[in-house]
Amino acid sequence: MRVSYENITPDKNSSFCTLHFRVPVKEHKWEYHYHQEMELVCVIAGNGTRQVGYHKSNYTNGDLVLIGSNIPHSGFGLNSLDPHEEIVLQFKEEIIRFPKEVEEMSSLDRLISKAQYGILFSPKVKRKILPKLYEMLETENSKRYFILLNILIELAETKDYILLNKEVMPHTVISKNKERLQTIFTFVEKNYDKEIDINDIANLVNLTLPAFCNFFKKTTKITFTDFINQYRIDKACTDILKGKSISESCYNSGYNSISYFSRTFKKYMGKTPTEFNNELVK
Repeated sequence: MRVSYENITPDKNSSFCTLHFRVPVKEHKWEYHYHQEMELVCVIAGNGTRQVGYHKSNYTNGDLVLIGSNIPHSGFGLNSLDPHEEIVLQFKEEIIRFPKEVEEMSSLDRLISKAQYGILFSPKVKRKILPKLYEMLETENSKRYFILLNILIELAETKDYILLNKEVMPHTVISKNKERLQTIFTFVEKNYDKEIDINDIANLVNLTLPAFCNFFKKTTKITFTDFINQYRIDKACTDILKGKSISESCYNSGYNSISYFSRTFKKYMGKTPTEFNNELVK
């Protein structure tokens, strides 16, 4: 898995970028990246994995998240299934900042500050905002900017949200350790379904075992064991969503014990694999 800095180009005759993804998930690279622009991601429907800063979790039935400037995150199509559709707005903080005298816009400053932690809005807010996002796609020239402001003011004034992180993840955490993290992520991506010896990972990035454990925990705020379990459970969720049995999902994701898999699944998902599967068929 690559770790990269992304350069954003605004749309023609516009101060921000609007994206509408409707491609098969296998055709899109959902890389771990960061950029100067803030980003509003609306997944129309479906399931997948969100990773914003230190926070990683699964979403179901779509998503609406605002991500602050230079906060590392992955594409929300990670571990999703077709059809995957999302609308993304990318914009610099400067275009939504106003002089202090414009008190009516003070809520936007608070929104910018909270976005550094990653803001997850409720399904109710997403349903309310979605028509405006579609309107944005069909609108040209200056009207698009006023739709953007309207959307952000509405998000700034709602209390129906949660913050994804307890502390801000500086992009320097990623940029300073880019090559080492990329090596680790790529190894896990290719070998999560096999037994992984943490000593092999440490050797791969030229660290002693204690130094590796300290580096990984300091950089990601979780242990490597938690990281690999989260990765495997994400893959297991995808298998279950595809209709595979719980036992298949267990063994395909690198576990060799159904009981241990079930305990681990509940730890990270808050429900057992059976409960997760039963919710899908309701």
